Amino acid sequence: MLKAVRLNAVTYPTDNVERETLARAGAEFVEIEGQEPDEILAAAENCDALLVVSSRVPGSVIQRLTRCRVIARLGAGTDKIDVAEASRQGIVVTNVPDFCLNEQAEHTLALLLAFARRLPFMMESMRTFQWTARHHPGVHRLAGQTLGLVGLGASARAVAQRASVFGLRLLAWVRDPAKYQDLATKHHVELVPLDRLLSESDFVSIHLPLCAETHHLLSADRLARLKPTAVLINTARGAIVDEAALVKLLQQRKIAGAALDVFEEVDVFALPGKPAVHPLLELDNVILTPHSAGSSVESSRESKTRGARSAADVLLGIRPPSIVNPAVAPRFPLRADSLCE
Repeated sequence: MLKAVRLNAVTYPTDNVERETLARAGAEFVEIEGQEPDEILAAAENCDALLVVSSRVPGSVIQRLTRCRVIARLGAGTDKIDVAEASRQGIVVTNVPDFCLNEQAEHTLALLLAFARRLPFMMESMRTFQWTARHHPGVHRLAGQTLGLVGLGASARAVAQRASVFGLRLLAWVRDPAKYQDLATKHHVELVPLDRLLSESDFVSIHLPLCAETHHLLSADRLARLKPTAVLINTARGAIVDEAALVKLLQQRKIAGAALDVFEEVDVFALPGKPAVHPLLELDNVILTPHSAGSSVESSRESKTRGARSAADVLLGIRPPSIVNPAVAPRFPLRADSLCE
């Protein structure tokens, strides 16, 4: 019998649809948390499919998955999976690239609006009977302000579509302007160099995957270009920003604030109740959420359903809809039709 091991079963509980889908592919379904390599290997060294939400799957683990045909990421980003090593081992890596576009865009706008209207400050003022909080000098009319989008992929375009309703001026930076010019025109976005975007924007929102080229893309030097009144929003990946440099700017009040759903050093994937110590948690000019931008009942179920179907596809010898390493030579050949079509 085939064996499918689902990681993060405590922090991201499994759904019956996962069990049923893998059962139809003839696989025993094993659930563990698996945040450490030894724990993963104890359950998965002889697996045929590995399903992962948030655990890190390094090359040292992948090299020992001698039967594994597929690593299915139940989400979009694969920066925690050594995809190159998986390819060398003939393991197909799949993901669900667009499962939470609406949720991420909604969360980004929620963070922007909450900061623009200083809602955390207003709430605290209500609790202490400070009625004059309505005169906060940082609250300005949103229409006419500038939102800078770092990236113009699907998530950034979903934000642009919603932000335009508020009358925001939209800028974006992309590495290949020619590739995105038609999309920028369609969404009324002006493509500009990154330094200009940072210096002109009232709100800067990050929409890029994490890779070698984007790690600390917003370095200390680049963050220093932000206006003193600017707010940085990050719902993408924490390490795209030099977090230590950002903390320093916030502590020194050199920017107005930050609204963060992702972090470089705060482990929001730890088991519930595990305490965290980080200077961001002590600041009063931030809004922090626990990597919940993509979360909803609907998106959670969709990621689990589609992720499990991709794993089942590979076990059945079918090419799944989204392969992260399309040039891989699979351990077992795959035909073109898919269960997900």
